[in-house]
Amino acid sequence: MFLKRKVNLYLTEWRKTDDRLPLIVKGARQIGKTESIRHFAKENYENIIEINFALQPEYKDIFDDGFKVDQIIKNITLKNPDFEFIPQKTLVFFDELQACPNCATSLKSFKEDGRYDVICSGSLMGISYHEIESNSVGYKEDYEMHSMDFEEFLWAKGYHPEQIDSLYQHMLLVEPLTDLEFNVFSQVFKEYMVIGGMPAVVRLFVENDNYSGTLRLQRQLLKDYEEDITKYAGGLDKAKILQIYRSIPVFLGKDNKKFQISKVAKGARNREYVGTIDWLNDAGIINVCYCMAEPFLPLRGNYDPSNYKVYYHDTGLLVAALDDEVQDDLRFNKNFNTYKGALYENMVADMLVKAGYQLYFYKNEKSTLELDFMVRDKDSLVPVEVKAADGGSKSLKHAIDKSEYTDIHYGIKLADKNIGYNGKYYTFPYFLAFLLKRYLSEQKSDNTQSIEQVSQNS
Repeated sequence: MFLKRKVNLYLTEWRKTDDRLPLIVKGARQIGKTESIRHFAKENYENIIEINFALQPEYKDIFDDGFKVDQIIKNITLKNPDFEFIPQKTLVFFDELQACPNCATSLKSFKEDGRYDVICSGSLMGISYHEIESNSVGYKEDYEMHSMDFEEFLWAKGYHPEQIDSLYQHMLLVEPLTDLEFNVFSQVFKEYMVIGGMPAVVRLFVENDNYSGTLRLQRQLLKDYEEDITKYAGGLDKAKILQIYRSIPVFLGKDNKKFQISKVAKGARNREYVGTIDWLNDAGIINVCYCMAEPFLPLRGNYDPSNYKVYYHDTGLLVAALDDEVQDDLRFNKNFNTYKGALYENMVADMLVKAGYQLYFYKNEKSTLELDFMVRDKDSLVPVEVKAADGGSKSLKHAIDKSEYTDIHYGIKLADKNIGYNGKYYTFPYFLAFLLKRYLSEQKSDNTQSIEQVSQNS
C-alpha cells in the first residue's frame, strides 16, 4: 500500500522547473522519505541510480578523487558496472546523506554539469545539518519532511481532496458542519491521535482496519529513536539526552506543562544540559514551543529562550509512551480528556509545525494570562487556545479585550465544538487545525461578509 504524501506533490512541481537545483529532502528517521522519493522516481524517470550511504558504505569514497561529475560517475561505475548514466533521463538518488557529508559538496558540480537530476535524502539525526548547509550554498534546494499530517492520514483512509476542501469552505464561510460531518471527522481525528503519522503504523492500521499490532510497532519506533540517540549524540552526554526525551510525557502531564531541566533529575542544572534540547529539536524528534517575552509582533526575536515547553513530534508516539493502563482508555474508550489536556495540546503543536509554523506561547509572570499558542496573519498576532473540556476562555477573551495588546484583534479556540464566531474569536473543531495557516492567509479577504452575517444572526 503506497501512502500518498505531500512531498510527492512538491517533487512533481520540482521536476517541472527548468532550472531545478539538486534537492535535499531532510527529516526525522522513519517518516517515509525514501519510499516517497522512490515512488516519485519510478513514475518520472527512465533511469534511476540509487545509493544508500548507510547500507552501502563502500560508496563513501566515490568523492575522494574530487567532485567533478565525470570522476564521480567513473568511481560509481567501477563499483557497479551495471549502473548506466543516461543524460537528461537519469535521477541520481543519494540516500542517508548524513552518513556521507562529502556528498553535499558534489551538488554544486551536478548543478553546473546539468546532465542529471539529483535528490538526496538525509536524517536530521546523526549529523549537524549546518555542516551540510555550508556546502553547495546556492546550488541546492531543501525540503523538510515530517511524519504524516492529518490531511495525509485522511488520504490514507480514502478521503478525497474535494471532501477536504469542503471542510475548508466551511471554515471560510464560518458555517457549522453538519452533524454527520462533525461526528465522522471527529472520530477519524481520534484515530489519528492514537495512531499518529509514522507511515509504518498508519499503513498497518489502515490495512487491518483496527489497532492490532500498532502499539507494539510504535513502542519499537520509540526504542529505535533511543538507540539512535545513543548512536548519534556525538560529544554530548547521551544519558542526559535520554533523560530529557523520557521526561517529556511527565512534564506534559503537569498543569503548566513547562519544561524545567532542574526537575529532570535530582540536582540537575541547566549548564549540565546545554545543547541537549537543541540536539533533540535539530534531530526532528521533539517540537519546542518558546514563551513570548511580550504578546506583540514580531514573533521571532520576541521570546525567552529559557522558558519553553517540549512536545513529541508525533502524538501517536506520545500516546505509546504512556503507561499500559492508559492504552485501553485511549484506544477503545477514546477518553482523551485525561492527562490534563496534554494530548490535544501536543496534537495541535504537531499540526502547527507540519503546517509550517514555529511554536510560541504566552504566559505572564503572575500566570493570570496564559495563551497556548501564538500565530499570526498578515496584520495581527493571533492567540490560539486549545480546550480539552468544556469551559470558559478567560485568557483568550482578556487578550482580545485589553486595549494594551494592540497587535491582537481576534483569537481562535480549538475544541470539541463545531465552527462558530462570537464576535471575538472563532471556534473550530480540533481536526481543522491542519487548515489553520491556509485559513489565516485567506480569511481576511474572503470572510468579511460571512462574519457580518454571523454577527447579525447572533
